Amino acid sequence: MTHYFGLHFTLELGNRFGSPTDSWPESTEQVTPFFAIVVNALGADGATGWFEAARRAHQRVVDAGRARTWNFGFAQNLDLETEAHQKPTLPVVAAFEATKALYEITRRDAGVDIDAFFGCAPRASSRSSGQPDNTPVAATANA
Repeated sequence: MTHYFGLHFTLELGNRFGSPTDSWPESTEQVTPFFAIVVNALGADGATGWFEAARRAHQRVVDAGRARTWNFGFAQNLDLETEAHQKPTLPVVAAFEATKALYEITRRDAGVDIDAFFGCAPRASSRSSGQPDNTPVAATANA
């Protein structure tokens, strides 16, 4: 991976959940490679916008559930938010399928709301692209 996304994502998860211990959600290890697929497919800058769109798609699902209205599911909302249907290139399809997979895995983990991951991923992508970021980095202990 050329963007160091994995490292930056781990740092963001540390900022969100604390040091990597049993307090991290069970699905963290399984979803991290799918987030990296999105970054590798779209580049760090493209992935930042993609993750923000995925977060909006998730929010649509949540809002529809609360309101007990029509809910067309995450994949349909992701398609609407990203406009993936308008540009079905191989990188877009890879990002789309990876995002659906990580969403499905996280949905089954009662220990985390996917929104937490979708909050960390754009910040990690921004760091990977070299954009300035004001988010603190988790401190490490020097032994």
